[in-house]
Amino acid sequence: MSRTALRICPLCEATCGLALTIDGTEVTAARGDRDDVFSHGFICPKGASFGAVDSDPDRLRTPLVRRDGELREATWEEAFDAVAAGVRTVGERHGPHSVGLVLGNPNVHTVAGALYPPVLLAALGTRSLFTASTVDQMPKHVSSGLLFGDANAIPVPDLDHTDHLLLIGANPLESNGSLCTAPDFPGRLKALRARGGTLTVVDPRRTRTAKLADRHVAIRPGTDALLLAAMVHVLYEEDLADLGDLAPHVTGVDEVRDAVRDFTPEAVAAACDVDAGVTRALARELAAARTGAVYGRIGSCTVPHGTLASWLVDVLNILTGNLDRPGGALFPQAATDRTPRPAGPGRGFALGRWRSRVSGHPEAKGELPLSALAEEIDTATDAANDADTDTAAATGEPVRALITIAANPVLSAPDGDRLDKALASLDFMVSVDPYLNETSRHAHVVLPPPPPAQSPHHDFAFNTLAVRNQVRYTRPAVPLEPGRMAETEILARLTLAVSGRHGADPAAVDAMVIQQTLGKSVRDPHSPVHGRDPGDLTARLTGENGPERRLDLMLRLGPYGDGFGARPDGLTLERLLAHPHGIDLGPLRPRLPQPLKTRSGKVELLPEPIAGDLPRLRQALAERPAGLVLVGRRHLRSNNSWMHNIPALTGGSNRCTLHLHPDDAGRLGVRAAQPVRVQGPGGEVTVPAEVTDTVRPGVVSLPHGWGHDRPGTRQTHAATEPGVNVNQLLDGSLLDPLSGNAVLNGVPVKLTPVTAP
Repeated sequence: MSRTALRICPLCEATCGLALTIDGTEVTAARGDRDDVFSHGFICPKGASFGAVDSDPDRLRTPLVRRDGELREATWEEAFDAVAAGVRTVGERHGPHSVGLVLGNPNVHTVAGALYPPVLLAALGTRSLFTASTVDQMPKHVSSGLLFGDANAIPVPDLDHTDHLLLIGANPLESNGSLCTAPDFPGRLKALRARGGTLTVVDPRRTRTAKLADRHVAIRPGTDALLLAAMVHVLYEEDLADLGDLAPHVTGVDEVRDAVRDFTPEAVAAACDVDAGVTRALARELAAARTGAVYGRIGSCTVPHGTLASWLVDVLNILTGNLDRPGGALFPQAATDRTPRPAGPGRGFALGRWRSRVSGHPEAKGELPLSALAEEIDTATDAANDADTDTAAATGEPVRALITIAANPVLSAPDGDRLDKALASLDFMVSVDPYLNETSRHAHVVLPPPPPAQSPHHDFAFNTLAVRNQVRYTRPAVPLEPGRMAETEILARLTLAVSGRHGADPAAVDAMVIQQTLGKSVRDPHSPVHGRDPGDLTARLTGENGPERRLDLMLRLGPYGDGFGARPDGLTLERLLAHPHGIDLGPLRPRLPQPLKTRSGKVELLPEPIAGDLPRLRQALAERPAGLVLVGRRHLRSNNSWMHNIPALTGGSNRCTLHLHPDDAGRLGVRAAQPVRVQGPGGEVTVPAEVTDTVRPGVVSLPHGWGHDRPGTRQTHAATEPGVNVNQLLDGSLLDPLSGNAVLNGVPVKLTPVTAP
């Protein structure tokens, strides 16, 4: 007898509602939930393949522990015994910073990944934190932190109401959106055009999104910040800047005018390969639009000036008066956000509070560059010579133990070969991962979380980036399989194991967080529970387990919450459970100055670190790539390295091939489907050529996340068509200096046709 269960899709940032058909405990079909308050029935191929992802036979079902050099099945007790002994031994012998933590992209797609890593990091006491953010969006966090005082205050385009949308380095018809959570992004863009709006796409590839646009500008990769700076220059030069209601909340407007004086459209034209007249038209059209928004994504982040490009996106929105107004770019407000505080000066945002041990990379948002992980493991240094011991990242000891959670940096970080060797040299390694993949194959202990149908779901991270305020929660669609352990319990037990509390009740972790949160809240005069008894408040929490009680706590204290009875019609977990398709909280609304946490209490339009990096951008005015440059690409049926083991999501157009323009193919003597050798600073790969005019001349494109050909993994389907690891072309030395983000796009490469012997 089949039944239907609701589930929020965890496979990309769109967070679509699904209606799963379940026979017994098996998901046999997935369709869009038409009653979902956010996605309204939209579904993409990944969501439709939810059942195949959930039941992949290569998913690990029991822990693995390394014995006599081999990973063997073990009990949960044996696995956590090994973790407690291994991690604690390294930390006690070499110091807390010798234990590293790597968090992968899937963490933001799970309840466990949102709730427990901060507690685990605190328990470890380490500064050796690395995440997928520094091969993705860290420039946006840094620019937002510098502008607004909060690295997580990221404005998103008001897709459903804007009249003019400029996308730069973004391809949401393939990605479904990123740092802009929007189910049915394609439909929203089509609706924009249907209501008479304008869509402009700046991208070196004629992507599916670019084909939908009114104007496609095929920019030279890596020059996004130059083009955006020239647009800002035009706004000043032609007296088009008009902050409107924003003016009282912004400082530094005149300083920015001086800062972009050299970046005329004519000065940047040769570097960007964009005609000066086109650049002026882009600026004029944005300024003339009734409402407009500029949105930049991974193509503009993973370049040498990623933070400057991210900053300039918001500068354009601010100077045209489009920040924090309907139809422009607004700050979402999630149901689990902290209790809003009155507007006023905050602590601001600081960079470089400590530095990496080997190359001295400054931390950003508490993280070190993922590109530096290999050298932090395989390179010894003498920290005793560091004159500033307060900013030293470690005590001179390399990272000797590593915990990875849903991370595969051998494929996602530059120079995977070096990292692969470095991981093999660790004293101890733990991986929380459902697969034995290119990274987790090195672990001494592998702790596999259950499939998504057996897990609850709430989007803690993505609701802070959503184009409409809403809240949804789904409990597990099927019960935990015998022998499985909930991911929340895995991470709670892991926290206890590394903190000297191995064997304690995992519920103690949730109880501790609840106690600490309520303790602070009752002392906060701006809290709805100020002055109340924490014990009484704790007793009023509902939920079947600790994670649900924590969710209830966050909802009650959040901006829409009931304040533990202070607002009787406010949100609680019980109310949310009574609305299985979610609760619509309305369109995005202007919120300034409340989100600002800068020391001035205003938007600081030209922060000192940004001003300090602009001379480097001026130098780029004279730079020209001598040959081909590399860019990545995304496919609708893929998400990094997650899904190549699912037959329904590979094949067809989702293949690992090198796209190059017919002119370049003819010049180099490359034929369609012919193997070509691609050489970069970090190594070389050989891959079939795909000749296409969807890339501009001088540009080649390889997709990310492939390279499933290393021994010792257990991903059967992925190994049949492994593809190549594009990040092996990079040596990890080229970073955006402000954010530590890896430069993955606009990298010079050489191509050589491979002829049959």
